Amino acid sequence: MDSISSKPASSTLFGPAAVDCHFHVFSAGVGQAGARYVPGYEAPYSDWWSAASACGVERGVLVQTSFLGTDNRRLVQELTAHPERLRGVAVVSPDVAPAELQALHKAGVRGLRLNLSGVSHDVSAWASAGSLWDTLLGLDWHLELHTDLGTLPPVLAALPAALPLVIDHMGKPERVAADDPTVRALARRAAQASVHVKLSGAYRLGGRDASALARLWLAELGPQRLLWGSDWPHTNHEQEANYPQLMLKLEHWLNDDAAMGAALRANPQALYWADDEVAC
Repeated sequence: MDSISSKPASSTLFGPAAVDCHFHVFSAGVGQAGARYVPGYEAPYSDWWSAASACGVERGVLVQTSFLGTDNRRLVQELTAHPERLRGVAVVSPDVAPAELQALHKAGVRGLRLNLSGVSHDVSAWASAGSLWDTLLGLDWHLELHTDLGTLPPVLAALPAALPLVIDHMGKPERVAADDPTVRALARRAAQASVHVKLSGAYRLGGRDASALARLWLAELGPQRLLWGSDWPHTNHEQEANYPQLMLKLEHWLNDDAAMGAALRANPQALYWADDEVAC
C-alpha cells in the first residue's frame, strides 16, 4: 500500500514556481460523437487553479482529453486567456495541415497527444505522417503517448526515432523491473532522443507499486527526464481528487529534493517554456 504523510502540501514544502504538467478542463456532457465516456460534471480552469495554486503551483500544462477528440477550441480558449500561466498539448489527426499546427503553437500548444488507452494501438497512419513529424520537429514540440499496460514498446518501434516524447502516467510497464520491455524500450529511446516520463495517474497502473516505479524511472532515466502531473480532475477516478495528497505522493515516491525540483520546475520549464526568458 502506498502510504504517505498526512502533512499538508504547500508552497513552503514544494518551493515556488511548481508546474503541473497534466490537467484537463471541460464542460459537463460535452464530447465528440462516439466518445466512450463523457463526464457529467464541469471541470473549469478556475477550480484547477484554486487547488493548484494553494499547493505552490504557478503554471500548468493543459492536456486535451480523449472525449473531446480533435476539437481543440476549449484548449485554445484557455491558453489564450492565460498565456503566461499555461501551455497546452493538443490532439490532431495524422493529416493535419501545417498551418493548423502553427496556429496552435501561437496559442501556446507545445505538443501533440496520441491517446491509445482502451483503443487500437495500430499507429500505421501516424508512422507514415512525415509532414506532421517534420512540422512537429520544426516547432520544437513533443509527442505525448498514453498506452495501455505493457503495450508501449511496439508503438515506440513504429514511430520515428527522432521524435521527442513525453510518456503519460508512468509508462504503464507490465512489471516494475529494470528488465521489463517497456522500461528497456524507453531507456534505449532516451539514449538517442528526448524522452520524459510523467509521474502521474498512479491509480491507472492496475495496482502496480507507484513508489517503486517512480524510483525505477529515476534510476533508469535520471532526474532530468521526469515530470509531474496531477491528472486533475482524475476522470474515471474522481475519488482521487485531493490535490495536496497527490503532490505529497511525489515527495514520497522520489524521496530526493533535487529530483523533486527537477520534476516540478526545471524540466517542465525547459520543455514548455524554453522561449520564455523568465527563469523558474
